[in-house]
Amino acid sequence: MTERRIEVDRAVAAQPHEVFDLLTRPEGHVAVDASGMLMSAGGSPVTAVGDRFVVHMDRDALRDRDMGEYDVTVIFTVYEQDREIAWTIDGTMQPPIGHVYGYRLEPIDGGTRVVAYYDWSDVHPHYERVADRIFPVVPESALRATLGILARTVAPGRGRPGA
Repeated sequence: MTERRIEVDRAVAAQPHEVFDLLTRPEGHVAVDASGMLMSAGGSPVTAVGDRFVVHMDRDALRDRDMGEYDVTVIFTVYEQDREIAWTIDGTMQPPIGHVYGYRLEPIDGGTRVVAYYDWSDVHPHYERVADRIFPVVPESALRATLGILARTVAPGRGRPGA
């Protein structure tokens, strides 16, 4: 982890296109979320930078601030078919915070090395003075757990490549 970025990785026994497909679908984000905040989502699968969908959230799982149930718009900032996908959030906090979530996919023998990242290095200046108190919203342990859920979702029972 750098000061304002977390990256974790895991070998997954699925091909990059299988992982990428899951990550383009709104319900895929909910299915693999280990933070407990994503309740449901609606919209079409993304196909390009600038595409959006809505995620219904509840921050109660984190118990860090009571925001009740709320919606965010997920806005895709990186879309490289079967290689990388990333997004930022527009939600109740205005101006938008500017943090980014994403995945890089690297083909490996027997599957894909999936790198999940969370980056708040470009936080909006409005939040700069409180950045050290509010970030990371999602801890490294939740990113790692998300990769485990992703692995069992796209490759149930297939184990881990190289294990």
